[in-house]
Amino acid sequence: MLRNLGFPRQQQNGRSALTLLALLDLKPETPWAEAANPLRGVTQMMKFFEDVYGKRYAPNSRETVRRQTVLQFMEAGLIVANPDQPTRPTNSGNTVYQVGESALALLSSYGVEGWQHALRVYLTSVETLKARYAQERAMERIPLSVGADKGITLSPGGQNILVKAIIEEFCPRFTPGGKLIYVGDTDEKWAYFDPEALAQLGVQIESHGKMPDVVVHHVARNWLVLIEAVTSHGPVNAKRHNELKALFKDSRVGLVFATTSLTRRDLVKYLHDISWETEVWVAEAPTHMIHFNGERFLGPY
Repeated sequence: MLRNLGFPRQQQNGRSALTLLALLDLKPETPWAEAANPLRGVTQMMKFFEDVYGKRYAPNSRETVRRQTVLQFMEAGLIVANPDQPTRPTNSGNTVYQVGESALALLSSYGVEGWQHALRVYLTSVETLKARYAQERAMERIPLSVGADKGITLSPGGQNILVKAIIEEFCPRFTPGGKLIYVGDTDEKWAYFDPEALAQLGVQIESHGKMPDVVVHHVARNWLVLIEAVTSHGPVNAKRHNELKALFKDSRVGLVFATTSLTRRDLVKYLHDISWETEVWVAEAPTHMIHFNGERFLGPY
């Protein structure tokens, strides 16, 4: 079936076959005509492999299944991600996949008269299908202005909702007139990057550097503000604090470290981890800042 659908040799293997069977809910005794398209995450697929076909993959194989089979199924238009909640980020632990309706109709007809004709029709239409899925995904992206004449879009959901709030609410209040240098994205990682601006401050970043979610130069105070969204890497804890100091060690300007969250409720589970000498900002109370800075801010208001 994978050969019929035109997949390359790298996906013509047991792992990919089991993934397709799991996504179609096909057990050994189930005929193709009864194929279904349940919503399943990668972990659920791997449980299906083991429970139904007796093939157990180690838990650390999850990324192999996702990167070397599931992503190729998506690129081919065979399956879609998160049809139940399109704004869910694809790196969410709750991400699920589903065989598309046209693919399900085709695969359910395997073995009956007209199968070859149906396959030819499907293969000629799949590019159109892929374009439609891509267009739908593009319409869901979050528009973001990163300068007077510059705009980008972020993948929907997850940390990017908070990233948008950081740039539109945090930056104008706490880094007024600042220069945006970097914005990360759930899907594309380096959504926006101005390496020349960063180099002028003495910092050279390699592509594999684990960047914070947002980097902004507070020009008026000559600070480099490194901002983490707790929905991605978690807070600026002691370990992350040291990582960022090492990554930006050559900066000719002072470094400011900030943890951000959408709500105080979201923040609670991270409070015990947040490093001293850092800042905390909560989007639901955008005019306030929490300072983990010891005695520097002690005094009456």
